[in-house]
Amino acid sequence: MTTEQRLPLSVCMISGAEAHRIRRALDSVAGWTSEIIVVINEDVSDDTDRIAASYGARVSREPWKGHIAQKNSAAQKAGSDWILGLDADEVVSPELRAEMEQLFAEPGKLQSFTAFNFPRCTYFCGRWIRHGDWYPDHQTRLWRRGTSEWGGVDPHDKLLVHGAVGRLHHDLLHYNAETIDQQIGKISRYSEDFLRDAVTHRRSASWFDLVVRPAWRFARSYFFRLGLFDGWQGGYIAWMTAFYTATRYAKIRATQEQKSKPD
Repeated sequence: MTTEQRLPLSVCMISGAEAHRIRRALDSVAGWTSEIIVVINEDVSDDTDRIAASYGARVSREPWKGHIAQKNSAAQKAGSDWILGLDADEVVSPELRAEMEQLFAEPGKLQSFTAFNFPRCTYFCGRWIRHGDWYPDHQTRLWRRGTSEWGGVDPHDKLLVHGAVGRLHHDLLHYNAETIDQQIGKISRYSEDFLRDAVTHRRSASWFDLVVRPAWRFARSYFFRLGLFDGWQGGYIAWMTAFYTATRYAKIRATQEQKSKPD
């Protein structure tokens, strides 16, 4: 595909030490998008920057500011009319790429919306998860430059769109935490982020948060959203989701009680 045939689309990524898997993400967008921008944490030393540059990416090193600020920094560097936000552990499937190319071939439809979302399918312990809380996991990642910005609560960033959002139908592939140990590590890190935000906003944790919320998250994931059809992985994800919910509120409660103790 020549430069003139590429979509007017800037791929914006942030990355830590991802030399072991960023090639897969870059392979999925190289050659058919106008530019690739990768903002890398300044302390990364595992050749992630060299690998990104080998795909023609424009690489910047910056201090880690949190997921939201880092992603906004990457988006601000985009030069194309449209932006595609991509994580280092994600892959644009051939079907999603074809759908995007068809979208850009129809200017009327493209201009009717400010942004587009699409489903994200996660690979976990040898299985693509297609039920429960993990699917379809719609992600708004394609937007017109200057119309949206990243917000939410770190690390769960969310694109805040000022305008109409359309929907694409094919999957973004997500190689999140492929092993149980990796996923358990994320629970610890993410619950700390949740705790910091709760302390900042003076949020407390009740017995409802500690007991009812986790039970509901398991039931919703496994029964109501049919996680039971994803084999043992679906059952484990439902329990893990419940445990993560209980853990983050337990940390708030522990912090509350520690602060209330007399010196």
